[in-house]
Amino acid sequence: MRVVFISILLLFLASSGSTITYGQDLLSKKEAITQTLSNNFGIRLAENQVEIAGNNQNVLNSGYLPSLTGNAGGNYSNDDQDVTFRDGTQESIQGAETTRYNASINLNYTLFDGLGRYWNYKSLKEQYDLTSLEARQTIETTILQLFTVYYEVARLTENEQVLIQTYENTKRRLKRAEYSFQFGQVNKLDVLNAEVDIVNDSINLMNNRQQLQNAKRDLNVVLNSELEQSFKVDTIVNFTNQVKIESFVNTSSSNNVRLLQAEKNIAISDYDYKASKGVFLPRIGLTGSYGWNEANLPSTNFATSSTTTGLSGGVSLTWDLFDGGGGITRTKNAKIILDNQRLLKSQIRQEVNRDISNAEGNYQTRLQILELQTKNIITAKNNFERSNEQYKLGQITSVELRQAQVNLLNAQTSKNLAKYNAKLAELELLQLTGQLLNVNF
Repeated sequence: MRVVFISILLLFLASSGSTITYGQDLLSKKEAITQTLSNNFGIRLAENQVEIAGNNQNVLNSGYLPSLTGNAGGNYSNDDQDVTFRDGTQESIQGAETTRYNASINLNYTLFDGLGRYWNYKSLKEQYDLTSLEARQTIETTILQLFTVYYEVARLTENEQVLIQTYENTKRRLKRAEYSFQFGQVNKLDVLNAEVDIVNDSINLMNNRQQLQNAKRDLNVVLNSELEQSFKVDTIVNFTNQVKIESFVNTSSSNNVRLLQAEKNIAISDYDYKASKGVFLPRIGLTGSYGWNEANLPSTNFATSSTTTGLSGGVSLTWDLFDGGGGITRTKNAKIILDNQRLLKSQIRQEVNRDISNAEGNYQTRLQILELQTKNIITAKNNFERSNEQYKLGQITSVELRQAQVNLLNAQTSKNLAKYNAKLAELELLQLTGQLLNVNF
């Protein structure tokens, strides 16, 4: 019964391995980035916000252009009239009709508004730049999320190959133990140990493959593609030159997106403060109108019809000498908001410097761990190969061989984890220095 179970398990693993590993297209890092930039919902929303900010900073939203309105109307009345003229005569009219028509074009333009619109227009320019920086931050965060999932797929893919190799070694050990038992060279315990180990290896392989499928679905969500779309990923990792890393760290103050956003917020608050002081200055406006009026009057009027056309214009000056103190309060509050933005920038600078120092330390530590884990694999492989030879000669037990096999498995999976942890630490450092979008992956 046990042999039948193992045979079924082997058949399942062989078939599942073929559906997952073979016949899939390679999703390169470049293609993953391209799909993310084109399809990711968060990035598309951020791009739409940038477009809105671009519309807002247009001259059409600046207040510098005049307003032009057109008016037209008509009136009709039907009255019974009793009229006494200056000469004493009287006249009564039943159903006296009066019609009036008018049309005009009116122009309003603000010549001077206390410089409010001037500073507001500059503020809109800065708000556009701020929105662009927010979109950049969204893109950086999404790219980091992309590679977190992408490298998880890569890690599980490499782990799958390691687990398959471990499984194949255990399968060979089981076959050898069965032959040795049939010829009386070993007892039944070696066979039982090998059967237990192959079941454990099979379970580990199945769990890893399920995790791999889940990770691929997570990646498809980031890419905004079909959830069940299958693919292979690039498991090659290239690290950025250390000289470049140091250069990026040294110039981080001028490239970190949070610091750049803080500078834009200071500029916006400064313009808002200057605009608020416009309440203390007068406003000068220009008005103009060109109109046409026509009236048809009953006989009780001196004229039975009239038509007028004409052009009119005027200049107005408005000066709020005192508005109850509201303008003074708004100006004081705008100054406080400006001071707060400057304080916030100092806080952000301190936090960014801390984060960069931590990220740089994490990156260097993980590179060292990767180097140690790479060397450890060589030792673990030598140990397993030597143990395997000793097991064939009957010098060690199957338990000791299994321990060497497990040590090799742990060394290989730990090295895979260290490799991708080091790369992710590098990407986090690049994001903090503002260079994540300026390097090749």
